[in-house]
Amino acid sequence: MKSIYLVTIFVAIVPIKLLSAEPSAFGAGNLDDSQPYGLTQSEKVILQTKDKLNKVVVKSNNQANEVESLRERIDGLQTIIEGLTRKSQENKLSLQEIEKKNAQELENSNEYGKRLSEISQANASGIKEINQTLAKTKILLETIESSYVTKEEYNTLVNDFNKFKELVSKELKKDTAKKSSKLDKISNAEIEKLAKENYDKKYYTKSIEYYTHLIENNYRPARAHYMIGEMKYYRKNYAEAIAYFKKSASLYSKADYMPTLMLHTAISMDKTSDFKNAKSFYKGVISKYPDSKAADIAKTNLSKIE
Repeated sequence: MKSIYLVTIFVAIVPIKLLSAEPSAFGAGNLDDSQPYGLTQSEKVILQTKDKLNKVVVKSNNQANEVESLRERIDGLQTIIEGLTRKSQENKLSLQEIEKKNAQELENSNEYGKRLSEISQANASGIKEINQTLAKTKILLETIESSYVTKEEYNTLVNDFNKFKELVSKELKKDTAKKSSKLDKISNAEIEKLAKENYDKKYYTKSIEYYTHLIENNYRPARAHYMIGEMKYYRKNYAEAIAYFKKSASLYSKADYMPTLMLHTAISMDKTSDFKNAKSFYKGVISKYPDSKAADIAKTNLSKIE
């Protein structure tokens, strides 16, 4: 910039000195003419110097313009840089805010995941307990199903022996008709005592007469049917025994003689070749009365037909 300033001063001074020289006639030696002529050697040197200075001035002006343009461009770049700096700072702040928010969300997510894991573990524990309960229930159900005989199933077992019912009924009515007048004068309790005494002596015909009278009087009918069924069983009248056992169980299924009743029912079925139902009754005795003597006999008999 200093050199440009000195050149400018020099250019401004030179024309003044040139103008102070005396011009020749007809314009000879006029350095200001567009096409000067009649110049001395010194004037030619001056003219050449003037031309060079003009070129320097033009070049300097061009450079000054370029410098100014560069300065403007630099100013513009500076403005852009400042804008980018502000934007970068804003982005940095935004990024920090996002990171903070993400950290909070991550913390919330971890807490949610922890709670979800706890719930999942609780559910898994609950499901495990339910499965264990179901397994126990299944075992219990299988045990019940293996030993339980419905009324319909029991009826099926004795369908082939219905003809004996009528025969037994007629026989009981016949015996009752002969002895009714005598037995009516005796109390039911005394008749039961007599029936048991005759049973113990294996006087089954007399004992059956007494127990039949008790059945007609509806005095402890479940036990009376069971006792008649026992006597039919020992006489090997298995079909009739099954009918009496069935009736006794239908009247009172929680009697103390139920293990023997079920065992003798199973043996009666076994003896009549009804092995399928015999197995069911043997298993029922073993399942319901596992510690009884009847269960031991049932196990032995079951092993023979399986």
